Amino acid sequence: MKGRLWLLIFAQQLLMLFVPLLALLAFFIWGLDLLSFQQFWDLKAFDLPLTAWLLAAIILIAAFYASIYSLQINQPYEDIQARLNWLVMGKYNHTIFSETNQKKGASNQMISLYQDIEDLRQKLIQLSSDIQEYSAAPTFVGQDTKEEIIEGERGRIARELHDSVSQDLFAATMMLSALNEGMDDLAPEKLKQAVARIDQVIARGQTEMRALLLHLRPVELRDRRLTEGLEQILKELQGRVPITINWQLDPSIRLDSGIEDHLFRIAQESISNTLRHAQASQLDVYLEASPDSVDLRVIDDGIGFDLEKLRNAGNYGLANIEERVKSLGGQLRIRTLPKQGTAIIISIPKTRPMQIERGTV
Repeated sequence: MKGRLWLLIFAQQLLMLFVPLLALLAFFIWGLDLLSFQQFWDLKAFDLPLTAWLLAAIILIAAFYASIYSLQINQPYEDIQARLNWLVMGKYNHTIFSETNQKKGASNQMISLYQDIEDLRQKLIQLSSDIQEYSAAPTFVGQDTKEEIIEGERGRIARELHDSVSQDLFAATMMLSALNEGMDDLAPEKLKQAVARIDQVIARGQTEMRALLLHLRPVELRDRRLTEGLEQILKELQGRVPITINWQLDPSIRLDSGIEDHLFRIAQESISNTLRHAQASQLDVYLEASPDSVDLRVIDDGIGFDLEKLRNAGNYGLANIEERVKSLGGQLRIRTLPKQGTAIIISIPKTRPMQIERGTV
């Protein structure tokens, strides 16, 4: 669009410059009969034909004005596009929405468009606030329903224990039995390699077990802040799993207790998935506050995965994270490629000032 607009203005400017110039030349050549057309054609300046200088000047002037005019025309539309992009990303309080200088000199149509975008932003803020209040509100269920939920979660963890940890322990047992029977015939180097393989299988089972234990933690943070709860589980994992764990958690972050509980559970799920599936050597966890959102990032250098394939397979962990993020009116971005690691980025919009005390505004 920009290129076509520039060409259109450029063509208009060329026409506006050529027509008066040709009329002026015709007046001098045929009207006043001051010189012939051939004499004019033979005129030179700095060893170049005067017609070449005139043509170059006209093209440069037309290009200059085309650039100026197209920039003036495009600028309001680019600003509106930028505002829409920030709304799509959930950055409802970005500084661009506090800028009013774009409206100066704008047409009534553009001013109306700015107002429509501002109305849309206010509605999105209200909607996001309503979603967060609903998610943060306590949910009361009957004793039977509660027991069904607990039983379902126990069943899921039991299945995952059977499919992963139990298989690893069974494999380690079989390898130990085979090693015990053939130990006398093994050279020291072969024996060392066999023990290393068994150790690797057991270590994988331990990591899997610690990852599953994250799901048995209380969902609620009780009387702790989100940063305190995250720091506790990361410190407990550090040194107990074969992964280097780094974290940066902003202690100034204060949100409704229900929202913090959701973010805590999202972090648990993400960390658990990394420990169980990523085969990573490093895990980085960041909790940061920007002017208009709270951002949680869980990054590893593992094997990555095919996102679409995992979604189509109905992965429980990923679906759980997506559902929780949506319930908070947030944005979930997953950047991953096979053998290139994974970055899970969650942005929860701020719809009101950050709190000083838990549960209060």
